[in-house]
Amino acid sequence: MSFFTRSLSQLPKVSKVSSSANNLIFHSINKRSFHQSIANMGVHNIASASDFKTALTDNSVVIVDAFATWCGPCKAIAPKVAQLSEDYPAAHFVKIDVDELPEVAQELGVRAMPTFLIFKGSEKIGEVVGANPPALELAIQKALAA
Repeated sequence: MSFFTRSLSQLPKVSKVSSSANNLIFHSINKRSFHQSIANMGVHNIASASDFKTALTDNSVVIVDAFATWCGPCKAIAPKVAQLSEDYPAAHFVKIDVDELPEVAQELGVRAMPTFLIFKGSEKIGEVVGANPPALELAIQKALAA
């Protein structure tokens, strides 16, 4: 008999889990699943120029993260952008891969990565070039306050 098997046999036998404990476990799992799904919805990937136009017209404040997969600073700031999307749910956060959508990047005037563009009512009202979390958060706050 192995140590693990012996240890298990020494545990007290539980024949029935109380309904209150069962409910607690169920609700904890549901809350965690819901929270994770909300977090995954925070920053949306734009796949086409029409997706980008739809994002602008369907949302009052849009934060655009123009990035490249090979860009180190883009990767470094990505978790902060995800956190900001949770902290500011009134803003709609989108990501545009400049290598996948060069025509959109050119139309937006993106010259360096990461570039964050802030739109309100489909009109560009701000821009932050570089991985600068405090400047990005300030720009988001200004857009939401205006």
